[in-house]
Amino acid sequence: MVLGALTGWGYVNVVLLILIAAYVIYELYSYIRRKQVSTMLEEDDFQAGMRKAQVIDLREKKEFDAGHILGARNIPFNQLKVRMAELRTDMPVYLYDQTHSLSTRAVVTLHKNGFKELYILKPGYARWEGKTKKAKY
Repeated sequence: MVLGALTGWGYVNVVLLILIAAYVIYELYSYIRRKQVSTMLEEDDFQAGMRKAQVIDLREKKEFDAGHILGARNIPFNQLKVRMAELRTDMPVYLYDQTHSLSTRAVVTLHKNGFKELYILKPGYARWEGKTKKAKY
C-alpha cells in the first residue's frame, strides 16, 4: 500500500501538494469568473471612463481616508451586499481595491444582482498614479 509506506515527511509533502493544487484551482476559477462578468482596465482607460461611472473603493474606511482616487465612494467589501442599493444598475461601476483581489469577488456579487457594466482597475490602488484625495482629519 502506497500510503502505508509514507513517512512523516511524506505525509507533509502530500498535504502541501493538495493545498497548492487547491489554491491553483481557486485562482483559476476566480480568473475565469472575473473574465466572464467584468473587464480589467489599465489606469489610462480607467481614468478616461470614470467620469461617466460610479467609482467604488472597496477598501476599509481607514485605508480610504489615508488616500483614495479623487471622486471615489467608499463601500468596503464587507458592506457591499447591504449597501448595494446605493448603486445604480444602469450606470457602469468602476471598482478598485489595493491589488484587485476584493474587486474580483465584488464583481461576481454585483453581476448576480443585475449589474452588467463592471470594470476593475487592473493595477489596483497600490500602483495608481492619478489624482488622489486624503481625509483632512
